[in-house]
Amino acid sequence: MNSTTPTRSAVRDIWDANASFWDEKMGEGNLFHSTLIAPSAERLLDLQAGESVIEFGCGNGQFSRRMAELGGNVTATELSPQLVELARKRTEARPELAGRVTYAQLDASDAEQLAAVSGGPFDAAVCNMVIMDMIEVDPLFQAISLLLKPGGRFVFTILHPVLNNPGGTSFCLEERDNDGDIRGEHAMKVFKYRTTGATRGLAMLGQPEKQWYFHRTLSVLLGAAFAAGLVMDGIEEPYLASDPTVSERSLDWRNFQEIPPVLAVRLRVPLR
Repeated sequence: MNSTTPTRSAVRDIWDANASFWDEKMGEGNLFHSTLIAPSAERLLDLQAGESVIEFGCGNGQFSRRMAELGGNVTATELSPQLVELARKRTEARPELAGRVTYAQLDASDAEQLAAVSGGPFDAAVCNMVIMDMIEVDPLFQAISLLLKPGGRFVFTILHPVLNNPGGTSFCLEERDNDGDIRGEHAMKVFKYRTTGATRGLAMLGQPEKQWYFHRTLSVLLGAAFAAGLVMDGIEEPYLASDPTVSERSLDWRNFQEIPPVLAVRLRVPLR
């Protein structure tokens, strides 16, 4: 892991620089989002019409719009001001969602900014594929108990910290002769897990700036949630389906049928 820890402003500036590229490539959901992230988050969130929900790290707003379609009243927040504006523009192009989504700039790793959030208490909260991009997670977990109603649920999705850690795993492809039939075998090599910290990487090939990832072991991540008084009552490890159009020699995730790239977790605020 990189020994240098970036500042919050440096993390924000990178996402501002990547905002337009990310928005164009993501659109209303790429393969990962549409087939892994959104379905798992929707199932665990189980949002009911009329409920209020706050989203942390909404990106260009694709999931906030989906929650509004499901009948939720959505407060969507994002670190990058550039992404906030892109999210607003996309949502304004959907007049049927008028008044259902409110966007705001917020650093969800900053305790002071979290304490200033208005509109609560909320029925639910969601944070899709952002926690591994955050310098600190303790402030968010600690704020959840104040932002949600008793029994309220908080769903987050992340790169699987064991099996899809940008600074500690690599793709592997081996070939073997199986009685004259040459077959490819796909696997993941985990070469670093225990060591936590920051590293730089790419969420999408071609993005203008490398982003920061903050690796945390499961015990560190969930330990922070439990220390904040939250309880876990739901978990999913979604897999991508195979695709016959993908070459067997490709390191595309669709060739890794036994390995989940994403982890989805539901936490709750205990009833008082």
